[in-house]
Amino acid sequence: MNIAFFSALPFERTWFDQYCAHHQITYIPEMLTLETVHMAEGHRAVCVFVNDDLSRPVLKTLKELGISLVGMRCVGLDNVDQLAISDLGMNLINVPGYSPYSVAEHTVALLMGLIRHLPEANQRVQSGNFAIDGLIGMDLHGKTVGIVGTGHIGRAFTRIMQGFGCKLLAYDINPDRRLLETGVTYVSLGELLHQSDVIALHCPLTPLTEDLINDHTLSLIKPTAILVNTGRGRLVDTVAVLDALDAGQLGGYAADVYEKERLYFHYDFSDRPIADDVLNRLRKHPKVLLTAHQGFLTEDAQRQIARSLLNQFSFYENQQMSLVTKASMC
Repeated sequence: MNIAFFSALPFERTWFDQYCAHHQITYIPEMLTLETVHMAEGHRAVCVFVNDDLSRPVLKTLKELGISLVGMRCVGLDNVDQLAISDLGMNLINVPGYSPYSVAEHTVALLMGLIRHLPEANQRVQSGNFAIDGLIGMDLHGKTVGIVGTGHIGRAFTRIMQGFGCKLLAYDINPDRRLLETGVTYVSLGELLHQSDVIALHCPLTPLTEDLINDHTLSLIKPTAILVNTGRGRLVDTVAVLDALDAGQLGGYAADVYEKERLYFHYDFSDRPIADDVLNRLRKHPKVLLTAHQGFLTEDAQRQIARSLLNQFSFYENQQMSLVTKASMC
């Protein structure tokens, strides 16, 4: 099957080429948009990532180009118009799950980096400054950690935090009974925000969770609390978070995502101006630790993503061939 990979990053070729024996992949660095969708011409399927545009107009154009299969190199489908997929008679596949530890462990890395001032400490050492004034952190042991969303990643993060000796609170519309047996306490969102020293967002982006962290919910959080977001950028109102940090109403913010990341993340802007004032404010804030959506970026996760997705492409192709064979026999 000829597959057009949009938003293809250089490292992805290493992993997908290992499992593409029955497929021909065209790696396209550009994001899929209404302006770039023509680049899918001549292919039978497209494979896209979290920041690609899969709105109805784009999907309609893909259908007109003869493409009926859309593959997602991720779990979340918040950038896909799934009603349009159905209306157009197209098929959608995604990665049902990959190493939840990759994102959970990155969440811990961001948290530890922020509370122990690791970026600043490293910069000091690099410059020959070995003074430790102003680098006082806090112990995680004994602290209350609130997890919003207890799916695969949330559960993995929960187990890690239990290893630190933390008290665990959780909020999810579908509580996991297995976590209750390990000592995790499910509470209301308001109670979680009010009691937690660390708040980690691991819920999917839906109309109900968009801007979950806003002026109102921030007012419920301890002024010393640390907020960590490795889910989706639009789970938080970034300006509200920055204002809370400036006003001393939030202790710190660590994130691997940003609400307008699609224009910048995964691209090199080191020699170009960044026109997004909010992003500039975020990345330069002394109480913020930001990475560019790399939580999924481990060897284990990449291997699972490539193998799982290409197996699904093969399964779809075999099904189509089987249908054609049966039709010709009738």
